[in-house]
Amino acid sequence: MQLKFDRFVFAIVIVVATAYFLPQLGAGASADVLNTISTVGIALIFFFYGLKLSPQKLKAGLKNWKLHILIQASTFVLFPVLVILLRPFVQNEEQELIWLAFFFLSALPSTVSTSVVMVSIAEGNLPAAIFNASISGIIGILVTPLWIGLFVDAATVDFDFSEIYLSLVFQVLVPLILGFLLQLIFGPFLEKYSKQLSLFDKGIILIIIYKSFAKSFSEGLFSSISIADLLLIVAGVLALFGLIYSLISIISKRLGFSLEDRITAQFCGTKKSLVHGTVFSKILFQNFASLGLILLPLMLFHIFQILIISGIASHYKKVNHNRLT
Repeated sequence: MQLKFDRFVFAIVIVVATAYFLPQLGAGASADVLNTISTVGIALIFFFYGLKLSPQKLKAGLKNWKLHILIQASTFVLFPVLVILLRPFVQNEEQELIWLAFFFLSALPSTVSTSVVMVSIAEGNLPAAIFNASISGIIGILVTPLWIGLFVDAATVDFDFSEIYLSLVFQVLVPLILGFLLQLIFGPFLEKYSKQLSLFDKGIILIIIYKSFAKSFSEGLFSSISIADLLLIVAGVLALFGLIYSLISIISKRLGFSLEDRITAQFCGTKKSLVHGTVFSKILFQNFASLGLILLPLMLFHIFQILIISGIASHYKKVNHNRLT
């Protein structure tokens, strides 16, 4: 399986390194500027996301309901339940924080662009991938805060549902609905400049990542994380991905899915969105000092899901070609 180099992954590494060596850029007046840029950027990201939601494609995607239920149940039920099962093994405050970071990862929606691109490469059920990746982000706006609210008190985070949902409404939901309503007018514009807009999305994500890690580095948060703990986080991310991928594969076969549907279920059901994660972390945890650590498993998961799934997608493409020849 061939692994492809991803420039965005490299950019994340550079931004985290910059936050480590130059954390002062994320403090004082510059922090206020970055916060304003990220707040406006979040609204624009979801406005553009709304522009991508084609009513025709969403309507056509409703037919394959067993596939949709499996993908959404994997994303919002199977992932969180597996992480909850590990909570009794938490022994101290540091482990509680790491567990919360994993739980935050598990409660997030699926990513849109990566899922669709990888399913396309693997020649899976592309319409179903578009439908599920799109609808997942909408479900996540409601479900992710509810999941986090069940356990967030253990980490002594100020968690006010009214304030959180108000922020979600004005920064996420309103721009998304506005974009969806204007889809017919500005949809062609989005398709024409999709690459530029993708760079904008990634730029906003990198700003949020820098600000989060700069704050954590400046307050010495990661000084308490040992190499053993870091290796444990990496192993945990890989194990979580592998377990979910395997379970979806088993369930898909039991349900009698075609190869194309199994590819879509495995690719969409195992993904977690870095876009939603960085946005939701800013809203859900706000000025939480440990925000950098909260994002760490998500960023590692994002890196591994790109590397692993790209290799698997290339493998499935060869399988499909061999099957047709």
